[in-house]
Amino acid sequence: MSPQLTIKLQPGTQAPEFTLQDAEGKETSLANYRGKNVIVYFYPEAATPGCTTEACDFRDSLSSLQGSGYEVLGISPDAPERLANFTGDFNLTFPLLSDEDHAVALAYGAWGEKLVDGEIVEGLVRSTVVVDPDGNVSLAQYQVKAQGHVAALRESLGV
Repeated sequence: MSPQLTIKLQPGTQAPEFTLQDAEGKETSLANYRGKNVIVYFYPEAATPGCTTEACDFRDSLSSLQGSGYEVLGISPDAPERLANFTGDFNLTFPLLSDEDHAVALAYGAWGEKLVDGEIVEGLVRSTVVVDPDGNVSLAQYQVKAQGHVAALRESLGV
């Protein structure tokens, strides 16, 4: 496995465009959210403990985030069918998108080397990028912890 060079996004730069399938297999594009603030968060695997904690925190904070003008999109390498199960099992109320070839994660700097059980592996790095109404990055956070991330993000955003 040869590591792929990952460039982290910087505030003020244009967010990479993407179109991915949601849990129902419908295409969702970042362009659909132009004119809105969008929290794009990357998580490694649906229905694992950390990813479930983070997704449920976003679900529980969704009304206050939306009330402050933020939409939420979750992206993982999971297939749409797995996302559908995750959404249903935990009553998730925001779109989850399938990035099976991890091209979007790579473009967003959310794919690369990470430490798992004492070993360096290549995979999805838990990350959050906030995109402003003009499609520019306003905040980019990498290697975030699942527990407490949404609360810290809300504080950073003043929500």
